[in-house]
Amino acid sequence: AYSAMTEGKEVSWMPSYGPEMRGGTANCIVIVSGERISSPIVTRFDTAIVLNQPSLEKFEAAVRPGGLLLYERSTVGSPPARTDVDVLGVDGAAEADGLGNKQVANVLLLGAFLARRPVVSPASVVKALASVLPPHRQHLVPVNERALARGAELARGASAG
Repeated sequence: AYSAMTEGKEVSWMPSYGPEMRGGTANCIVIVSGERISSPIVTRFDTAIVLNQPSLEKFEAAVRPGGLLLYERSTVGSPPARTDVDVLGVDGAAEADGLGNKQVANVLLLGAFLARRPVVSPASVVKALASVLPPHRQHLVPVNERALARGAELARGASAG
C-alpha cells in the first residue's frame, strides 16, 4: 500500500485483526487505483494472497473469475480447485529459508504477485520498505529485495493455471 502511495496512486488499506488474532484468519483488503476509490469495502477480489488453509477456505470463493489466487504451499494442505482463476502456489517458507531469513516468506509471495499483477514496481516496494523500517532493521532491506526478486522469478517460471 505504501509503495502505491509513493507512486502517486490512490490507496485504501483496511486490516482486520479482531478475534482473528487468536486463531482465526486475519486479513487486509488493499485497493490500488489510478482513480479515486469510492469505498474500501469489496466483496469480490481481483486477487487473494492466502498464507494458510483457513484463509483459503474463507476467501477462495471471493476471487472474481479471471482473478489471481496466490497461496503459500507449505501451509495450505488442500490447494485451490478453481479453474476460472489464475492459481499460483509458491513455496515461500522454503524459499525464504534458502535466503537465510524465514520471515521474508510473505515478501516472496509479494514478488510473485507483482510478477503476475504489476500494480507497483518492485523498486517502489524496496524504497517504501527502507523508508518505514527503523534504523536497527535497515539490514533487512537487502534480503527483502532478494525475496521480491526470487518470488517474481518463481511466478515467471510457473505456468498460469
